[in-house]
Amino acid sequence: MTIPKITLIGVGLLGGSIGLAARQRGVAGQVTGLVRRAESVEECRAAGAVDDATLDLAEAVAGAELVILCTPVGGMKAMAEAIKPHLSPDAVVTDVGSVKASVMAEVMPVLPRFVGSHPMAGSEQTGVANARADLFENAVCAVTSTDQSDAACVARVNEFWTALGSRVISLSAAEHDTIVARTSHLPHVPASALVNAVLGRPREGEAAFLGTGFRDTTRLASGSPAMWRDIAMDNAPAIEQAIDDLQAELATLKTALNAREAAALQTFFAKGQEFRQQWITGLEDGERK
Repeated sequence: MTIPKITLIGVGLLGGSIGLAARQRGVAGQVTGLVRRAESVEECRAAGAVDDATLDLAEAVAGAELVILCTPVGGMKAMAEAIKPHLSPDAVVTDVGSVKASVMAEVMPVLPRFVGSHPMAGSEQTGVANARADLFENAVCAVTSTDQSDAACVARVNEFWTALGSRVISLSAAEHDTIVARTSHLPHVPASALVNAVLGRPREGEAAFLGTGFRDTTRLASGSPAMWRDIAMDNAPAIEQAIDDLQAELATLKTALNAREAAALQTFFAKGQEFRQQWITGLEDGERK
């Protein structure tokens, strides 16, 4: 597929990676990025993520057949309202937000040709300088729609993500949010909590003993606080339930520690090792197919 013009509303890590992939794969005839700062125009061009970048919203979306919202989920309704007067009648709009129910509920009434999507790809790094053309290859991309969604728009979004190398999975927004609360959102909670507990309450002599295990375990805590604030606000009930599940595991561990139950402690760590290895093996098997 080739889309004559794709507009990226926001050209950071995800937006930039979409631009790179779409240009390198010939998916887009032209990629235009809407940015907030004048210096970002040259940054986006230099990274190869866009053909052109602008601070002018109307110019950015004019004539675009596909518009992708790559902004924090908390601001997507306002952005949808802002771009609506300037969209072509046949323009399809999607997004990359990691929460779907709130975004669908807020954006679809404004833009009936909106289809929600969430590529399960990314990094704790931010900015177009960290964008990668291969970011979406073999990654799952959730596409969410409703009974009111335009079937042709849904098909267009599915086709687009497939063209970038992603594996599209269609599901409801509610199903999506429940799943990613456990698989994507929850991991950021212990990462940030661990940093706050150790680095936020430093004790003498600890700094010399912060090694690769601490660094690797807390990598996710480097993510954008504003982005994760919006995610936590919009998917709070599902994240709360996921935290309950995590706390139940920690309570089991604490009970075993308190009782000095060696067998229970070994079982706790053995289960973690076994479940993770099963998951890794499944990934490797999938890659070989």
